[in-house]
Amino acid sequence: MATRVALVGASGKLGGIIRRVVDDLDGFEVARTLGSRDSLDVIADVDLVIDASTPGASMDVVRTAAAAGVNALVATSGWSAERIAQVRPEVEAAGIGLVIIPNFSLGSVLGTALATIAGRFFDSVEIIESHRDTKIDSPSGTAVRTAELVAEARRTPVSAPHTDQRARGQQVAGIPVHSLRRPGVIARQEVLLSGPGETLSLVHDTVDSAAAYAPGIRIAVRAAVDASGIVVGLDHFIDLGLRASEAQA
Repeated sequence: MATRVALVGASGKLGGIIRRVVDDLDGFEVARTLGSRDSLDVIADVDLVIDASTPGASMDVVRTAAAAGVNALVATSGWSAERIAQVRPEVEAAGIGLVIIPNFSLGSVLGTALATIAGRFFDSVEIIESHRDTKIDSPSGTAVRTAELVAEARRTPVSAPHTDQRARGQQVAGIPVHSLRRPGVIARQEVLLSGPGETLSLVHDTVDSAAAYAPGIRIAVRAAVDASGIVVGLDHFIDLGLRASEAQA
């Protein structure tokens, strides 16, 4: 029997990509497609909920999935550590799996992993992220995740002078994040790491969202069905080959 999926936000750009990927996956079927005005009650009769809605609606989707006892895969941006903490009691009480993927691109996941390793060796870390002008939230979920992981890996806060000035960007886990919204851009993130006499720049560009996201979507959908508890990041389901390198650094 196929795994029945409810896709929330199916009419959006990312939702459309996810729909095509799931339709091509053996053993899965999109049984329900929901828009912003549709009732979430139908979530109760599926095996997996995939949320590709909006930051404003995403929390309701997760809470409805938890109440129904259905695992959820969140593809919507805006899930910071603080926001995850708000739904953690409901998710844990329901005993469901909640998988949150800030970015399905394998290159982006690798870029964040490299920034996490490098962030321990530089006093200054700043993130500049660019997305299309229609993206309704900032900073991006990828930038938030990158900042949180870099801060977690460090023993001391980054050097970020003059953070009282608005032009210095939004502070995420103590790291300045600068968001650009421009027409003609899909997604770009640059992590700038600076120390005495040198700067390391880690840049990831998405030039074709459908091609870049599809492999990660397939991995995440398969993993989310049997997931337990709250899992954040595609890196939990793929071997980036960095653990040994990080242990030796």
